[in-house]
Amino acid sequence: MELKLVEEFTEKWAHFFPGVELPLAVWYTDTPDGMEQVFPEKGQHCMIAQMNKAREGKAICFGKGSIACGGGNRYCGFSQKLRPGFEYFLSYGNETLEGERYKKSPELVEKWLKNYPPFEAPGKFLAIKRWDLLESNEEPFAVIFLATPDVLSGLFTLANYEDESSNGVICPMGAGCMTVFQVPFFENQKEKPSAILGMFDVSARPSVGANELSFAVPMKRFTQMISNMEESFLITESWVKVQNRITQS
Repeated sequence: MELKLVEEFTEKWAHFFPGVELPLAVWYTDTPDGMEQVFPEKGQHCMIAQMNKAREGKAICFGKGSIACGGGNRYCGFSQKLRPGFEYFLSYGNETLEGERYKKSPELVEKWLKNYPPFEAPGKFLAIKRWDLLESNEEPFAVIFLATPDVLSGLFTLANYEDESSNGVICPMGAGCMTVFQVPFFENQKEKPSAILGMFDVSARPSVGANELSFAVPMKRFTQMISNMEESFLITESWVKVQNRITQS
């Protein structure tokens, strides 16, 4: 990662989004030097809760065996399998397990899964670090914002600023970890990737703030967004009104 880009965005973010926390950068690596491999704490199951350590400024990583959730392992590329009866688990359950009822039927779950095939992680660890702490040898495939509606409005509009389509931002149904890890990883491989609005997963909601959603941006899209900040709506009076409310909150 070019440190010049890290500094450029950090300065622009502080100017246009004063007081708002910086995003998290995410990438795969075989050598997580200086990073803490995080494991579920007592009473926790969702890996999203562990991301709070990165938000506080700690460099963390997940590896095979440090994610308690089978879905989390799959959506991070550390496993290509799902728990037996997953199609029932995500729908109405069966005689041996209680269903989450996120999909109407097992058949619908099976069809939905075809949109997100399993993949193999290109590294032994999934690394997460706050944007301003990135080093030159670290190459994220995406950044993850956890933000309130006013901040999201700015990110959403900026992501669509240089896009001729209506899909500069997408909102696919999926687990919280899927929308911040797997989908951005796949999107970053496209010529014109979309940003992803997420964290609507009911199971993951307790792991983030009550007024927060995620906004994951593939690096190809993010570098474009950075270059457009100083000529976009962010320099208008319309944004100043929202910016003032962000500052006051």
